[in-house]
Amino acid sequence: MSDLQAIPKIYQIDATLDQRTYLVGGELKSWKGDVSEVYSTISSSETYKPTLLGTIPDMGEPEAMEALEAALKAFDKGKGIWPTMRVRERIECMEKFVAQMEQKREVIVKLLMWEIGKSLPDSEKEFDRTVEYIHDTIEDYKQLDRNSAKFHKHQGVYAHIRRGPLGVVLCLGPYNYPLNETFALLIPAIIMGNTTIFKPAKHGVLLITPLLEAFQNSFPKGVVNILFGRGRAVAAPIMKTGKVDVLALIGNSKSANALQDQHPKSNRLRLVLGLEAKNPAIVLPDADLELSVQECLTGTLSFNGQRCTALKVVYVHEDICETFLRQFSDGVDALTFGNPWDKGVKLTPLPEPGKSDYIQELIDDALAKGAQIINEKGGQRFDNFIWPAVLYPVTKDMRVYKEEQFGPVIPVLSFTEIDEPLDDMAESNYGQQVSLFGKDVYALAPLIDTLANLVCRVNLNSSCQRGPDVYPFTGRKDSAQSTLSVHDALRSFSIRTFVAFKDNSLNNETVEQLLDTKLSNFISTEYIL
Repeated sequence: MSDLQAIPKIYQIDATLDQRTYLVGGELKSWKGDVSEVYSTISSSETYKPTLLGTIPDMGEPEAMEALEAALKAFDKGKGIWPTMRVRERIECMEKFVAQMEQKREVIVKLLMWEIGKSLPDSEKEFDRTVEYIHDTIEDYKQLDRNSAKFHKHQGVYAHIRRGPLGVVLCLGPYNYPLNETFALLIPAIIMGNTTIFKPAKHGVLLITPLLEAFQNSFPKGVVNILFGRGRAVAAPIMKTGKVDVLALIGNSKSANALQDQHPKSNRLRLVLGLEAKNPAIVLPDADLELSVQECLTGTLSFNGQRCTALKVVYVHEDICETFLRQFSDGVDALTFGNPWDKGVKLTPLPEPGKSDYIQELIDDALAKGAQIINEKGGQRFDNFIWPAVLYPVTKDMRVYKEEQFGPVIPVLSFTEIDEPLDDMAESNYGQQVSLFGKDVYALAPLIDTLANLVCRVNLNSSCQRGPDVYPFTGRKDSAQSTLSVHDALRSFSIRTFVAFKDNSLNNETVEQLLDTKLSNFISTEYIL
């Protein structure tokens, strides 16, 4: 599996990528400072060892300040070319970018597999889904503008209401969806007229580099600035200035809180955050067992459980718990482990070198406190993987119950009364999604009504997920702030603003002239097809 000869030539790494280019102020600049090596936990040698993929710049405060100044200059106190540009022209820039992005599919998919261990079908899906997301965002932005191309009148006052940019956005994406979820922040932030500073995640960083040139030639200078390095070295100095208007981050609440605390004017800071979750599955006694097992397998172990939307704890009614555990454990052990390009592979190498050790700690803690590994393969170690362990019975004093494991270990609890999982959810720090399995509508109806007040998405007889991207994606408590989706993200990265005037001959004549001359990009009734 790790033998170089077993890797198809099309997916082999021909040469390391020495990335020394970054984008600031519309220029692709050369980096001459220190670099960090980027390794893959996938081996390309006969005896296992991590594969060196390339290097990235190890940047610090001077480069962070340079990028911030470029973004501020591009916004230019609201006078910049980009924030005052016509909607049609901003859309043309985004269409130019996505057309160039589509030409980079092969190399980005390949890097997704090597950098984060995502399977070939899932890597292709992430790329294609991101392209589709950009096209859908463009269409939704057109509709948003169409809806604004009019005047309202109330109590003798006319209003021309549009959505305007917020200013400078600092964008930090996650490693598990380094393209899709990062662009779910970056694309709507850009198209709404904001200027941006973007730092890729630690893992999944090289795959951004094929797009640097497209960003550079698609947007005006300083609209998109891309840096590399550690968050504390790059993002923290930017936040300390207080000149960032929006923090857009998908990651964990610890990082989000630390960055928020750096900002000296927190009341001015808009937050768009997608954070951690501990999404439960609740399997009722009348649930379709075969369907529930299959959906829970997908929910817990898709991309090795490295998703904020993954099912991270499973509640099963005691009447069917034994049967569920047997079928579910057999299903886990029947999954195929291999390299991302292997046909039919479901489990792949973990991209974080220390993740297997962490999962082992959770398993050991649970076993010491009374849990058992139910599946035969559970906990088996490889050089770059640990086999998913189904743990039962799990209790609240175990780390695996409290912590978001973000990896291949599955805690299972049985319940007799439905209030048990409901109370646990109410007490949880998280509130993103839940999967509810059952058929009795008299049992489901009150449960749905309650669960909708504890989380933001109730998945009926299906696993938790983010998509389709047109649906709202958010969470309660520590799981999220603001809402992301094709529709909602445009609103999260903008603010309603309008021109108002009293109904009199002077104002009416003035506004008519503004419309006729088309001198204002804001006051416009142009209908974009």
